[in-house]
Amino acid sequence: MIKVFLIALGRMVKGDTKFYAWLAFLFVVIGLGSNAYLNQLDKGLITTAMRDQVSWGFYISNFTFLVGVAAAAVLLVIPAYLYHFKPIKEIVLFGEMLAITAIIMCLLFIIADMGQPLRAWHLLPLLGTMNFPASILAWDVIALNGYLFINIALVVYTLSRLASGREYKLSLIFPLILLSIPWAVSIHTVTAFLYNGLSSRPFWNASILAPRFLASAFCSGPALMLILLQLIRKFSKIEIDNKAIFKIAELIAYTMAINLFLLGAEVFKEFYSGSVHKAPLEYLYLGLHGKSLLTPWMWTALLFNITAFVIFLVPKLRESFLTLNLGAALIIAGIYIEKGLGLVVPGFIPDTLGEIYEYWPTGSEGIITAAIWAAGALIYTLMVKFSIPLYTGELLDENKHSQIKA
Repeated sequence: MIKVFLIALGRMVKGDTKFYAWLAFLFVVIGLGSNAYLNQLDKGLITTAMRDQVSWGFYISNFTFLVGVAAAAVLLVIPAYLYHFKPIKEIVLFGEMLAITAIIMCLLFIIADMGQPLRAWHLLPLLGTMNFPASILAWDVIALNGYLFINIALVVYTLSRLASGREYKLSLIFPLILLSIPWAVSIHTVTAFLYNGLSSRPFWNASILAPRFLASAFCSGPALMLILLQLIRKFSKIEIDNKAIFKIAELIAYTMAINLFLLGAEVFKEFYSGSVHKAPLEYLYLGLHGKSLLTPWMWTALLFNITAFVIFLVPKLRESFLTLNLGAALIIAGIYIEKGLGLVVPGFIPDTLGEIYEYWPTGSEGIITAAIWAAGALIYTLMVKFSIPLYTGELLDENKHSQIKA
């Protein structure tokens, strides 16, 4: 098994010209972002557009979105392991890898958002004081890292069994699988509670926030998975059944319906009541006191989400790869806008003095964000590249053949 693992590691960085061009592109973006981050570390968060009025920005927006992507792996785990749906069971490994990648990216965005990341040791168990269980942030650290280790354990166990040519024992990992389901829900629920518990921010201080987080997560994560699965099928020898892709698309239709319903309920509550607390939502969709920087973005996101919902709701449209991929791209973009700057910025509008500071990320924030996404793409690419020859049994057959020759 170790020999097979070592061969897979050796092949992980080998490929054709397109593969090397892809890696080169990712390393260039990571290099540019690293340079921008060193500048931010040197000069401080003044290089960002964050100020006293809006103290969370693009980094936290991406963090929130990616927690949802990580949690969405459970949408593959449930039909694969609890209902034994074979087409999805064959690809659930790639969903777990996406969860690992998303959590690592979440941690990188938190580091980027910290003015002095070296102080993060204060949150570490034993070394620092986590203020557990009083601190919601401590709960979030435990939830994210716990989910990361659960998925790493599942992926490592599956790959080790594939490398040795043996079927994995479901009875051995089933308790971990069962644990991963509520844990996936918990990571996004706790993240919602980070916003939810801030009573001075009425836009976030709503009981509907956690359900909306989960509903949107189960749209954007699987939508991203749809595109990745098609890329894996195109650039490898892995056969992925269309039934798996179409079933994921069907599940997205249901979750998007819930997401749009919850958005409608929130809009009704704020605008029908006519209270002063409607100001953040009014700023997003109508503009407030002449300030409307995010308004066109929010209407675009709403249009994207509704269009994607129609595409995934109609069987003929979601089973055509042209419209399927269009719908997936629209969902990713729509949820990214809605759950990113559309969630974080309005929570600070208006500020405690009644002022409106219109936040928009600087070039430095954009480059650092792109670098973290590139790092995530690199991690996922290498994990998939490592696992493909093990998944197909190609390396195992070669190893047996070489042993027979010897």
